[in-house]
Amino acid sequence: MDLFNADGYWLARWLFERGVAAIYLIAFLAARNQFAGVLGDGGLTPIREQLGTSTFWERPSLFYWLYSERLFRIVAWAGIVLSTAALFGIVASAPVWLHMSVWLTLWLLYLSIVNVGGRFYGFGWETMTLEAGFFMAFFGPDHVAPAIVPVLLIRWLLFRVEFGAGLIKLRHDPCWRNLTCLDYHYETQPLPNPLSWYFHRLPKPFHRVSVLFSHVVQVIVPFGLFAPQPVAAIAGGLIVFHQFWLIVSGNYAWLNWLTVVLAIPALPDSLLAGLFPVSAPAAPAPRPAWFDVVLAGVAILTVALSVKPTLNFFSPAQRMNASYNPLHLVNAYGAFGSVTKQRHEVIIEGTRDAEPSPDAVWREYEFKGKPGDPARRPSQVAPYHLRLDWLMWFLPLSVRVTESGARVPGYERWFARLVEKLLAGDPSVLELLRTNPFPDEPPRWVRARFFRYRFTSAAERKETGRWWDRSLVDEYLDPMSRRDV
Repeated sequence: MDLFNADGYWLARWLFERGVAAIYLIAFLAARNQFAGVLGDGGLTPIREQLGTSTFWERPSLFYWLYSERLFRIVAWAGIVLSTAALFGIVASAPVWLHMSVWLTLWLLYLSIVNVGGRFYGFGWETMTLEAGFFMAFFGPDHVAPAIVPVLLIRWLLFRVEFGAGLIKLRHDPCWRNLTCLDYHYETQPLPNPLSWYFHRLPKPFHRVSVLFSHVVQVIVPFGLFAPQPVAAIAGGLIVFHQFWLIVSGNYAWLNWLTVVLAIPALPDSLLAGLFPVSAPAAPAPRPAWFDVVLAGVAILTVALSVKPTLNFFSPAQRMNASYNPLHLVNAYGAFGSVTKQRHEVIIEGTRDAEPSPDAVWREYEFKGKPGDPARRPSQVAPYHLRLDWLMWFLPLSVRVTESGARVPGYERWFARLVEKLLAGDPSVLELLRTNPFPDEPPRWVRARFFRYRFTSAAERKETGRWWDRSLVDEYLDPMSRRDV
């Protein structure tokens, strides 16, 4: 149907498919690499336990039918192989039905992991990834004419991501409204990167302008995505610029990279051609009639599923990163409605001494991304996702700090298991960490302490070489031995 044609978006589709494939490749690699320690039978949140908390119809997953650690690895490796084939254009040269089938398979495989991932897969970019992969199935391969329906569906996804994030900020923390949030955010964000220290030290007036620019990009600009060109391209370009600012100033897994990819269908080939010298076929083949019928069905389904996320925009109790169906299609999004004003870290230590006396020698466990040793430069880990490091960032948010110290309301099950695994020297969990201070035999005691962290000043860093200054607030977890867990 000529009505469905998206003339001038062949290159945008070409680039979008490779971008989504790259995101899926990273996601499946992270799942494969961290599976044993996070979701395996000896992990912090075993899949077998997740399967017992819901049914297949509540959280569709292949693992409800059959689960084994071997099957999980097969699923992860299948995702790695298929996403690599898509990244290098092999899938894009397939027939329409096969191209669609491969992308739906990728979506189903990752859906199977997310729906049994528990706390470690409860991030907004997981559902964004699922949505992007599902809609990618309906773009069609390189050799057929692109259609306008999936282009508009991805713009609608991007609109929900940006507009939802903008509204959640304006409705919650006052620092977003008085333009002061960036006075704190670079220092208190989940995983600062090597440039975060420098961004934190930028002049405060620059931070104010940056927050204002963020509001414009996330609250006003998204409406331009549905305007004619060149307005849609300008809107997409501003979103891309904003996302690259976030990319260079912090570690947010693949969230920002995926958002950049979602902006590609807003950019016409006339703009992209100068950046990506890829030649479109002289005359792409027309889409099969049955495929256009499928596109119409997907469009109708998306409209029906969009009612609740749209109403969520107008709700004073706006939900952030919420799914309204078990397939995680057409979700609500948002991030950082609140910004922490001080950074606290839970530091885990162990000792081989017989008793945890004041004279005991304690050694610190270092994580791959989260701050620990004040002299260690923050790591660049994005677009990779360090799942344990992210959950460690959330721990201090539930602690009430008073003049007399820190008050811990309780310990999450996965954290208690982490302590248990460290006492046992569990290799699958130790692989999630940067260093193991007890390579020969596990510690006899493990404790956790609660520290206040702040970036050093320029003078302090020049004098000491340290990126962070930290001070002890209180004990987070008293010394535990194997007999205590």
